[in-house]
Amino acid sequence: MRALVLFALASAALIALAGWALGRIFVAPGEPRAIWTAAAIAFVVQLVGFAIARRAARGGNAIAGWGIGILLRVVALGIVALIVGPALALPSSAVLIALVTFFFLSTLVEPLFLSSSP
Repeated sequence: MRALVLFALASAALIALAGWALGRIFVAPGEPRAIWTAAAIAFVVQLVGFAIARRAARGGNAIAGWGIGILLRVVALGIVALIVGPALALPSSAVLIALVTFFFLSTLVEPLFLSSSP
């Protein structure tokens, strides 16, 4: 549980920082909303993916857990691109670039918390 909380804090900080930076680039109407919508989606998906990877790692299948987490991220990206973005009238470039950026940054720190003690 401690690793999940620490990962959540690290992910939230990275996502907030990247969201702020992307907000300086994407300034057209609707783009800031797209960025923060992507941030919320990425945060939830990353926590679910981390929990799956953590449980699999404890069972001796770290690579399988990591693979499931990656698949979860790809599916989430597709759902946002094809369903959520259009349904909420979000600018596709802003929401997808932000989502991929948030996934990438928080995935980089994931191994630091996967290897920590339960």
